[in-house]
Amino acid sequence: MPEDLALPAALTEVAAIGFEWEWDDETDEARGCDFELYDRFEEPAKTAWWFRLWTGNPDVDGAEFRFFGTTGSGDYTGFWLVRPGVPVVGQPVVQLGSEGDRGVIARDLGDLLWLFAAGLGPAEALDGPASPAEPNDAFRAIAERHAPGRRSPAEIVAAAQAEFPHFSDHIDALCR
Repeated sequence: MPEDLALPAALTEVAAIGFEWEWDDETDEARGCDFELYDRFEEPAKTAWWFRLWTGNPDVDGAEFRFFGTTGSGDYTGFWLVRPGVPVVGQPVVQLGSEGDRGVIARDLGDLLWLFAAGLGPAEALDGPASPAEPNDAFRAIAERHAPGRRSPAEIVAAAQAEFPHFSDHIDALCR
């Protein structure tokens, strides 16, 4: 169990800026990203409670995840600790949706920063990484500092899903 729940510096910088999201009743469309970063990684006990509820499996604890954010509908985003010996910032980022949808959205924190820079939150990256979004200059500056070298959101998500094609099967095996 991690005792240090501090977020990596780059995520702390993103959290300080925050995400903007609003619903336009006239057009029936959203603008921005419905995503909120926590101020630190979620406590392991809360992760265990939520993951057991989400999977319907009382025997799992979600210890292989470090969740750092959520959406208004209850989606969870975090690092999947699947690469032995690799620091958390080098682990893949996953999205677990409130309705059971899930997927790997970034190979590491650097890729996630570029998704944010492109104007996508985790849910938007999972649902449609090639869909148009309004780039975020403040997030781009963070990405340039912490993860030089840019790729398109579609390339980022495709590379992550190609590297971890069995993530959904892994989650299915944990569900009851």
